[in-house]
This record gives sequence, C-alpha cells and structure tokens, in this order.
Amino acid sequence: MPRRRPGALRAENPVPPVWGPWTDRIPGLSERTCAEIQRTEREHDGCRAGLWDGLWDGAVEAALRHYRAFLRQPGRYLDLCFEISPHPESSLVNVANARDILEEALHLLPLPARAELGRLLAPLDAELRRRTLPDPHAYRRFWRGGGWWHRRLYDSELRW
Repeated sequence: MPRRRPGALRAENPVPPVWGPWTDRIPGLSERTCAEIQRTEREHDGCRAGLWDGLWDGAVEAALRHYRAFLRQPGRYLDLCFEISPHPESSLVNVANARDILEEALHLLPLPARAELGRLLAPLDAELRRRTLPDPHAYRRFWRGGGWWHRRLYDSELRW
C-alpha cells in the first residue's frame, strides 16, 4: 500500500480557525476590513456604549454578534424587543439599535471595507425582513427616524 502524502492527511482533518476575544478578527470579514473597522471605531469613540450616536471599541463586532443571535432564534416570525438593562451592551438587545450601529459603521468606512460589510449584512437584512412583520402603525410613532428596521413590529414585553 502506498504511503499517503502529509498534505492529503492534513486536508482530511482541517484545523478550525481560532476566534476569540484576544483576536481582532470579525468572522466573515477580511483582516483588512477588520483593521479598517477598528480604526473607524477608535476615531469615532466619542461616546460610550448604548448611546444612539457613536461607535465604541468593538461596537461592530458586538452589533453583528447580537444581530446574528437574534436571527438564530427559533420560530417563523420574530418580534423586536425593547431593552431595559443598564448594561452598556443592553441597547443591542433591540436589534434595531444593533442595525443602527452597523449602518453608522457602513457610512464611516472607506469604500472597499463598506462593500465587504454590506455584502455580509445583505443576507442578514433579507432574513430580518422575512422573519419580522411590518408595523402598520409605525407612522404614528413620535420618533420616526431610522431605517426600515425601525418600522417592524415590536413585542410588548421588555427583555434583558
């Protein structure tokens, strides 16, 4: 029986990449885009987490993590929920706030990084549109700003 080459053996058992808090890599994005995101977050670190306007260090990664976690929930339809916790990342429980942070990052990033992040967000946005219902009374809200994700149906209960 002939000897198997080392490359063939390694190909059968690929080593998964190591992602963690010590790495500055966002899954699904290139290293160059991650570096641009970090640079943009540092330049626009004017306010702390949870505020409507502004980024903080790690804001895009946290927003993407919350956005993906929201879409992984079981069920055909999902309801957006309001946040009540004083924790800095609690505003991201409301997926509309997480999407606001991602939209702000899209506007601040240079064109190549913006395009890559936009390609990552496109299927997530399509899934959010598919699994949430439009709010027929959104036009009556006092605050009418924001993107289409703010005009989706909210659940009445408050969550952490």
